[in-house]
Amino acid sequence: MEQKGNWWELIKGIFKENPIFCIVLGLCPTLAVSTSLDNAIGMGGAATFVLLFSNIFIAAIRNKVPDKIRIPMYIIVIASFVTIAALLMEAFTPALNKALGIYVPLIVVNCIIMGRAEAFAGKNGVWKSTLDAIGMGIGYTLSISLISIIREMLGTGSLKLFGMTLISLPIEPAMVFIMAPGALLLMGLLLGLFAYLRNRKYDKTCCGELKE
Repeated sequence: MEQKGNWWELIKGIFKENPIFCIVLGLCPTLAVSTSLDNAIGMGGAATFVLLFSNIFIAAIRNKVPDKIRIPMYIIVIASFVTIAALLMEAFTPALNKALGIYVPLIVVNCIIMGRAEAFAGKNGVWKSTLDAIGMGIGYTLSISLISIIREMLGTGSLKLFGMTLISLPIEPAMVFIMAPGALLLMGLLLGLFAYLRNRKYDKTCCGELKE
């Protein structure tokens, strides 16, 4: 049972509790930086780094921190790892760091990071919190990458990854998808699609139970 529980902690963030398409958190940075696949991978990697190490640290000290200073402690821990991530990006990927701009420091107040610290890491052990962070990080990275792929392909007519052209479409680019209105439109359509798929799965489960 324990192994099954650990497996669930890892995969729930990818599917059932996906931070963007299911819980609907962190939409502001998601919509702002998802204009290219490069940005999406960079933002997803930075958020996963912060989420992983802050979850581990918070889970390790959760029983030693008074409840009254719980939230300020979370912010200090998260801000420390955000600073490390920002410095690493500035040193090794300056172009990507410049493209992401203010949204790297703003990971400090990202609802996904703070939400997992409060809802999970502050109540569970280090191992489960590590799996939770990895799963949520992968789910967030995959989600923002999907959004960026669609936006970049429709908005520019091609898909590039770190300077290499992966796909080139013989279409007239629709620049609106690179702009804010296109991001909101696409996000609404994707949220609707995933909600529809969840409802279909729920209906089939309910029907199956009734038939039994």
